[in-house]
Amino acid sequence: MELERAISEIDLGHLIRIQRFKSKKRGLSLDEKREKMLQIFYDSQDFFLLKELEKSGPKKGVISQSVKDVIQSLVDDDLVFKDKIGTSVYFWSLPSSAGNQLRNVNSRLESDLQSSKKRHAELVEQCNALKKGREDSDERDEALADLKAIELKYNELKDEMAQYADNDPAAFEAMKKAVEVAHTAANRWTDNIFTVRQWCSNNFPQAKEQLENLYNEIGITEDFDYIEMTPAPLSSVID
Repeated sequence: MELERAISEIDLGHLIRIQRFKSKKRGLSLDEKREKMLQIFYDSQDFFLLKELEKSGPKKGVISQSVKDVIQSLVDDDLVFKDKIGTSVYFWSLPSSAGNQLRNVNSRLESDLQSSKKRHAELVEQCNALKKGREDSDERDEALADLKAIELKYNELKDEMAQYADNDPAAFEAMKKAVEVAHTAANRWTDNIFTVRQWCSNNFPQAKEQLENLYNEIGITEDFDYIEMTPAPLSSVID
């Protein structure tokens, strides 16, 4: 019994150490995967198909399922190049390519930095120029108070004008044109209805009574006719 207990304690301790080791083990980050895949190209300096890279990736610790995405990220950053030859797509990269890419990036960043410094200097100069004549003073405070009063009055007048927008001649003219368009459209549909009624009468003379009942139900009665538009005087609209 004591021997069995000792063995079980040894097995339990061994299991705990294994679990601790597993808990400390972690997967590779994206940057680490990119480095591993680039190393495959640099070591061989050869051309690869995607399926070949998916076989080589696990040897470097990159699971095959993530190889495609990692390679695409390298292609997007111009660190790996690809070209289609026939029906196959080949990938390749050389150490010199990465160096050239880094030099291009560095050159671009240096250019952006110089442009930003120049723009910053221009803005500082403009800011200093705008500050001239705007120093705090009684005269400036009085001018700002007058400006604020004028802005308030402007907003009041603007709100008052909005109340009379319906009487604006331009607004009235727009409404008049809209009424004309609606009038034309209404009479066009009236004409269509008369055409349909005539077609039904010609093709279904035996159903004349049923058709008349249907027309009455949907509002097409004897007084149904084209709409006549009588222009209203401007004074009546304003009133």
